[in-house]
This record gives sequence, structure tokens and C-alpha cells, in this order.
Amino acid sequence: MKTRLHVRRMALAIGCALAAWQAQAEDQLQPIPTVEVTAEAPRANGLLKLDTPSTTGSRLGLSPRETPASVTVVDRALIEVRGAQDTQEILRAIPGVTAHDAPGNIGVSYRGFGSGSVSQLFNGINVQYSIAARPVDSWIVDRVEAIGGPSSFLFGSGAVGGTINVITKLAETREFAEGRLRLGSDELKEASVGLNRRVGEGHYARIDVNHRDSGSWIDGVDRRATQLAASLRSDFGRGFTHTLAYEFQQEDVDRPYWGTPLLNPIKGELRVNEATRFKNYNSIDGVYDQRVQWLRSIGAWKVSDALQLTNTFYVYDALRDYRNVENYRFNPSNTQVIRSAALLQRHDQTLVGDRIDGVYRGRIGERRSDWAFGLDFSINRQTRFPNSQPATVSSVDPYDFVTERFFDVPNMTPGFRPDRDNEVKTTALYLENRTELLPSLNLVTALRHERIELDLVNRRDVTPTTPASFSRNYHPTTGRLGLVWDVTPGMNLYAQYATAADPPSGVLSTASFADVRTNSELTTGRQAEVGTKLDFWQGKGSATLAAYHITRKNIATQDPVNSNLTILVGEQSSKGVELALGLQPTKRLAVQGNFTYADAEYEHYNQGGVSLAGKTPTNTPKTVANVWVSYAVTPSVQAHLGARRVGKVYADAANTLYWPSYTFVDLGLSWRIDRRLVLDARVRNLTDRLYAANVSNTMAYLGAPRTADVSLRMAF
Repeated sequence: MKTRLHVRRMALAIGCALAAWQAQAEDQLQPIPTVEVTAEAPRANGLLKLDTPSTTGSRLGLSPRETPASVTVVDRALIEVRGAQDTQEILRAIPGVTAHDAPGNIGVSYRGFGSGSVSQLFNGINVQYSIAARPVDSWIVDRVEAIGGPSSFLFGSGAVGGTINVITKLAETREFAEGRLRLGSDELKEASVGLNRRVGEGHYARIDVNHRDSGSWIDGVDRRATQLAASLRSDFGRGFTHTLAYEFQQEDVDRPYWGTPLLNPIKGELRVNEATRFKNYNSIDGVYDQRVQWLRSIGAWKVSDALQLTNTFYVYDALRDYRNVENYRFNPSNTQVIRSAALLQRHDQTLVGDRIDGVYRGRIGERRSDWAFGLDFSINRQTRFPNSQPATVSSVDPYDFVTERFFDVPNMTPGFRPDRDNEVKTTALYLENRTELLPSLNLVTALRHERIELDLVNRRDVTPTTPASFSRNYHPTTGRLGLVWDVTPGMNLYAQYATAADPPSGVLSTASFADVRTNSELTTGRQAEVGTKLDFWQGKGSATLAAYHITRKNIATQDPVNSNLTILVGEQSSKGVELALGLQPTKRLAVQGNFTYADAEYEHYNQGGVSLAGKTPTNTPKTVANVWVSYAVTPSVQAHLGARRVGKVYADAANTLYWPSYTFVDLGLSWRIDRRLVLDARVRNLTDRLYAANVSNTMAYLGAPRTADVSLRMAF
């Protein structure tokens, strides 16, 4: 609570300072013409973003075409065209990525690996906690970038499957204002506004705010969410600029949905009773709340045409509260739902860090050679306050029931008792280079060395298995070696070898004493990838194709001799193909699509005394396909269609239970009323397909049924 109060005071102080600065600047402000911004219907543009510089694929600012890896850029225009409501809907544009937003298990699968092996960044900063990747409303998002496969050499440990980077809006050197109102199914009401203004000579301020109130297709769920992104950009001359940025996210969910019980017998293809599709078996006053605040100070100095330095100081503070009964299963006759696993939980996390980056553009002899280098230091602290009761809470009629208030559950009383403190100190040095070997051949290399100190402090009773404190140090070194050959001006071939490091089980910011004492080293990941990126059809088409093979070793697995112990001998692999295609046959028609095949399996892994070698990890589809079509019916009216197909996934490690593949379709229509107003209408999951976004051996976390919404976008 003290941390939250401190950060709120800090945010208030920043707001007051910005207000004072603006007031002073207005006294000195000389009138300048306002840039006229018109609201435009989303324009059809099917070509892939191959030449947009990406900060996620390389610290050298290379474009996807120049990077020897699979890099995807989903910019603001594409977000608008597809009507993506939040960051998880944006992720559908990344080949092969699947995601779900269950409150306690934010799941992402990328190249055959789950959340613990996929880095999810916010403005290039790794919070090192998967639950921190809760969906953020798309209004404050400028773009999302992703790089497939190992990328620890760029962002630190935790990225064998890939890295996803959500980048928020920042102040621009122009003036504009925009807004959006949205109404939709399940009592959806949403309002958003964005304002960018000059506030003095060389100073621009921006604020983007979004608030959303809604019910849910699940009984009893009410959600309120607010997002804010504010920034001040200052040009002090002589090549030095500074940006102060603050982001705030608040989400309050009453009686959150945790899943739908599977019908018995649970075997083979999993089923749910459609009569329970909208039922909520949580406590009547269940809660999920989170408040997240970010502060960033970004100073950039262009020392010369060859050298640029950037310093980013950042502070992250998050508080998350849970009060729920989370597990439900049918009795053998499917006449009662057995409710269990009451959990009262709080997560209090703070991350403070500073990163110094440099880019030097030079030459080695007659050949161009560019360098990126830097130092990153951070302290990540998290305290958890769990109070769990795994026993049965009650059994209820599946269709007609009333659940208890949470604190009527035995042994559940208000208040939080800390369990342990996890502190992760990370110091990293990194170096990246791109050297021209031949006019059409470039060598891209990177290397990163980290020193990670993990300290655990017990806040409860000391026992032989939970000592007063415990520490562990890790020293991973990871890198990339890649070649890019420009076969023609519009086509290249590339090959790369990259490595990564991951915690053996879970993440370090939540690791238990048992994890730390057993896991003496991080897992190692290695990837070989080849691919091509090309333009064709006289510039009307673009495509990327990649084939990869990833192995992850030293996974914590059950000791086959003593099932009570774990040893670091587990191994998982994934090999696959990714294809992305963009077409712009005419000015009126745009088509984009992607297809992925990922064959993920355990090479060595034991569970319950049984070898899982050859089995596919849970919730990992072999195939994922997407297609989007946009057509301008008239200059003012555009129609949009999107279809998504996800292959079957297994619910258990032994691969005896599975949810079948599914397909759903979205429709959209945009009408530009005039230069400042655009009306958008969307129907999502048009066929009302019942599907599971995530499955376990007792429950399915269902995706949304058919919903509709209409929004009015304004420029003023």
C-alpha cells in the first residue's frame, strides 16, 4: 500500500509539473498554424511493412527486410483497419501467435513455446512476469512489433519462443486532436480522446485517454478499464531531445470468469454443455483488480552524424488483487458442478532501471559497419500475499444456483499476509553489429552478457524447505549470427543462428524456494532459421517465408529415480514454417494473410513418473492461419472481412485430451461521413462459434460468442 501511495504522489507531482510548464509556455507561445487532421476511413493497404524500421528486431533500427529474422510490425493504420480492440486482438496479425486473457494465466504461444518462454515487452522494457501482459486497450498503442525465436541477446533472459513489444503513443511535433465513441454488445460503452499540442518553443505535449465500461457474455461479469498515456517532448537544440512519458492502466473486474467445466467422461475430444456456456461459478463478489503505472525519462543526443546516444530511465509499479473461487468440475453424472480452489492473492511489483544505448555508424575500410552498444541495469521486486484453500467450496446445480460471498468461505478473512519477497537484480552489457561484406551481403551479429542476482526473503514461518532467505546467481551469455543477401533490389535471402536463456520453471520474479534451490542454472535455447523477404507482381505483392528449428535444454523435469526431486535434463524442440503474404491488386482491394506450422514436442521430459518424449506441450496448436480482405466499395465506404483458424490443442501433457480446431469470421464496414467523421461497424465471430481459447483437464476458457459494436471516430 505504501508503494502504491508513493507512486500516486509521484504521478500527481509529475502532472502538476506538466501543468505548470504548460502554463508558463502558453505565456511565451507564438501563434503557429494548426495542422488539420481529418478522420479517414481505414484505407486498404495489403503490403507487408518490410521497410519500416523496427526497434524490436534490432537495436540498430534495421527494417524487417534488413534483419536476419522473422520481424512483424503492426502499425496504427493496420490496428484501425482491423478494428482491434486490445493488444491481444492485435497479436492475431503476428504469424502463429495465439493468446488468451484468463485473469491469473495470461497465455501466449509463439513458435511452439508458452508464456514463460515468450518475452512480452512494454516500450522495449521486460517486466519479467507474464501476468503483466494483461490486454491493454488499443487506443494508447502506436504499434506492436514482434520477432520470432530466441531474442535474449536483445532484451534479456526469457525469450526462446519470441518477443512481443507493445509501443505506446508519444508526443509528435505537430498539432492534432482526435476522439472515438463506441457502443456495443454486453452493455459496452467506451470513450477515447487524444490531444497533441505545442506548449512552447521546441516543446510538444500529448495525452491519450481511454475509458471502457462493459458487461460480458458471461453472467455477472462487469469490467471497467481506464488507460492513459501522457508525454512531453522537448527539443533543447544541439541534437539533444528529451521525452518524459507516463502511462497508467487500471482494470477492475467484478466476478471474473475463470472457465467452464468440461463434460464427463473427460477423454478424447473435450466438450462443454452449451447450457453452461454463459454460466459463472465464481463467488458472487469475486474480484480481479490491477493498477499499473509507468514512468519513463528518455534523453537522446545526436552527438554527430555518426554517433547517437540514448538514456532511458524507467519506473514500473503494479498492484494486483484476486479474490475468487477458480476451479470447477462436473461430478461423474454431470448433475452437479464442484467448485474448489478459493484464492485470496495480492501481487505487489516494482521495477526500476536505466538503460544507456549507443549507435555508431562507421566503416571498416571501404565497407559500412554500424554498431549498437549499451548497458542495462534493473531491480525487479515482487511480494506475493497468497491465501489459498484447495478444498471443495461447494457443489451447485449447473443451471440454477447462487454462490456465496467470498469471505463466507471457511478460513478466508479480509487482509493480506506476505509470503516472500523476490528481488531480481540484472546488469547487462550488449553489442550489435551490421557489416557490409559485399555490396549485396551483410553480416549481422549480436552478443549480450547478463549478471542476474536473485534473492528470496521468507516472510512466513522458517522451515527446512522454506529458509529465512536464499540467493542464486546466473550469468547467461547469448547472441546472434546472421547473413542477409540481397539477391535483387526487391528480394533477399537470410540465415541466422541465435541463442537464448530462460528460467527452468516459471519466471524468476515469482520463483519459489524449491525452484531456486533446484534450478542452479538457466535453460539454454538455440535456433537455426532460414528465410526470404520479397516484393513481387510489380510491387503489388509482398511476402515473407521462414523455416526454423528451436531447441530448449535444461528444463526442470521430474527425476525418474525419485519423483519428489526435479533435475535439469528436460528438453523441448520446435520446428516449423511461417508464411506471411500481402497483396494490393488494385487501389480498392487489399488482402493479407499468414499461415504457420509448428511441430513442438518434448525430447526429454518426465511427469508423474512417465516419460513425455514425443508429446506436444499443452495449448500449442500445430497450425494457425489468418486472412483479412479490405475492399473500398466507394471512396467513402470500405468493407472488411477477417477469418482465423486455429488447429487442435492438447489439454494434458500425455496428449490424451484435446480441443478440436476452430474457425471464426469477423466483418466490418467503415463509412467516412465527412472530412472529420468516420463511422465503423463490426460483427465479431459472425457464426457464433463456440471455441476454447485455453483448456485444462477440467475446464475450458471459452472465447467470445458473436458480438457487435459501432464506433464514431472524430478529428477536431
